[in-house]
Amino acid sequence: MKTIKILKYKLIALCLGLMCACSGMLDEELFSQMAPENYLTTQEGIKSTLDAAYAEGYLNGYSHHSVRNIEEWCTDIEWETGGGENRTAVLMIDFTWDASVGWMYGDMWLKPYRAIRNANVVLENVKSANIGDELKQTYAAEARFIRALSYYYLHSWFGPVPLRQSSEDEIYLARPSEEEMRQFIESELLAVISDLPAPGEEQAYGRATNGGARALLTKFYLNTKQWQKAADMAQEVMDMGDYSLYPDYAMLFRVENEQNSEFILAYPQIPNSPGNNYMNGAFPEGFANHPETGLTFQNSWRNWAAQYRLYDSFYNSFEEGDARMGLIIESYVNGQGNTVSLLNNDNTRSFKYWPDPNGLGNEHGNDVPGVRYADILLSRAEALNELNGPNQISIDLINMVRDRADLDPLELSDFMSTAQLRQHLLNERAWEFYSEGKRREDQIRMGTFVSSAIDRGVTNAKPTHVLFPIPQAALDANEMLVQNDGY
Repeated sequence: MKTIKILKYKLIALCLGLMCACSGMLDEELFSQMAPENYLTTQEGIKSTLDAAYAEGYLNGYSHHSVRNIEEWCTDIEWETGGGENRTAVLMIDFTWDASVGWMYGDMWLKPYRAIRNANVVLENVKSANIGDELKQTYAAEARFIRALSYYYLHSWFGPVPLRQSSEDEIYLARPSEEEMRQFIESELLAVISDLPAPGEEQAYGRATNGGARALLTKFYLNTKQWQKAADMAQEVMDMGDYSLYPDYAMLFRVENEQNSEFILAYPQIPNSPGNNYMNGAFPEGFANHPETGLTFQNSWRNWAAQYRLYDSFYNSFEEGDARMGLIIESYVNGQGNTVSLLNNDNTRSFKYWPDPNGLGNEHGNDVPGVRYADILLSRAEALNELNGPNQISIDLINMVRDRADLDPLELSDFMSTAQLRQHLLNERAWEFYSEGKRREDQIRMGTFVSSAIDRGVTNAKPTHVLFPIPQAALDANEMLVQNDGY
């Protein structure tokens, strides 16, 4: 394998240098599984490389922070002021981003491609490794899942991107067609379902399962408007019987309730590094406590100059009595003991990732949901509406989510057209998934991303903004890459 050969040549060069400096010191033959030519033949070597693929492919720590903010600040839910990151926030809010945005290159281009590289190394070496066949099969399936996940994200952000499937690939690769990109992601996810462990049987919490692959495939079909496939795959997830809605929305995202039955694909965070640092920007200036919940600021936490604010239009859109509003604060007590109102100034705050009592510095331990069971229910409801118009199955699925939010059930007679139910689903998804980085893809899929920005006064928003620009550094490194239209 090319990877092993490169490591072997480096070892030979090192040995020659040492022999010249001190003859005879390497007379004894080396027997060690840590020798470069042996490392990727061991379970330890394969697993550590696979772990590295997970670390790069999952949204964790600061990469989750960057991606979530990029995905939310260009929508009708959230905006930002203050701190160093306001330079990026202004670009997203005003639709003036370009190919030089650092977060797009570091966290949305390089990181997924590092995951792909590591996954390819696993796939190139696992067959000849000294481990059992069953474990080989599982490791290979996990590597293919991480590779497909990385391409899923890249495709959603930039459109078709070069498909690197081997370390033997040419240095410069052109972009595939849209059809080729879709076919690769779909085929990879379909192929690994039978080889991934069932939920609860994975080696460690957060690793890929066959439920996670089905859930990701559901979202892929939905976002590419393959409605029948989306409806069918969502039904497969439901039929597994492993997942359900967590009964209390307000408690769902707390550290003490992670590893619950609703998080199908979860990105684990830890309260040091890499951790979830959303709350540092959600705390309002001078936050001391929130009397309604008893939350008191701890000295071990951080309150950034960056301020993550919700638009009043979003806050006021909730139906009266919606329990999901319980994770949005509208007032607080500051350090001087004064009650500060956040209403009517585009300034209410999402406390969805409720502060971790063991949070340290910038990092909290709240896991990030990649796909939740609520998303599967609403995805099937949406797909069936696009296929058949308003129907009872879609209404029943939506009502399952609304019931947890303590809302009255919808009636089929409330909706006279596909467009009407589509608009309600767009609203329902905003109320359910705010602060989770889903809004941009939802608005793009339902055709409101650009028009909504124009309605907010962003007059330069254009249809080409549904894709981000290929980062300039990536273009400079690959002479065969072509920029997206409009940039």
